[in-house]
Amino acid sequence: MSRKCDICGKQPMFGHNVSHAHNKTQKIQKPNIQKLRIKNDNGSTRVVNVCTQCLRSGKVVKAI
Repeated sequence: MSRKCDICGKQPMFGHNVSHAHNKTQKIQKPNIQKLRIKNDNGSTRVVNVCTQCLRSGKVVKAI
């Protein structure tokens, strides 16, 4: 499963953990992606990868 939201395009962010001695190690923050069945505009359903922020804000409607 890809780590990208099909609705908003959110994907992993990269950065560094910086220690007191200023040693830098790679840090990856991954979005919380869920695979859901959602309703289309024409009433059919499809499976998409959606981040939880899009799910909570009501950008998608879950198919039951």
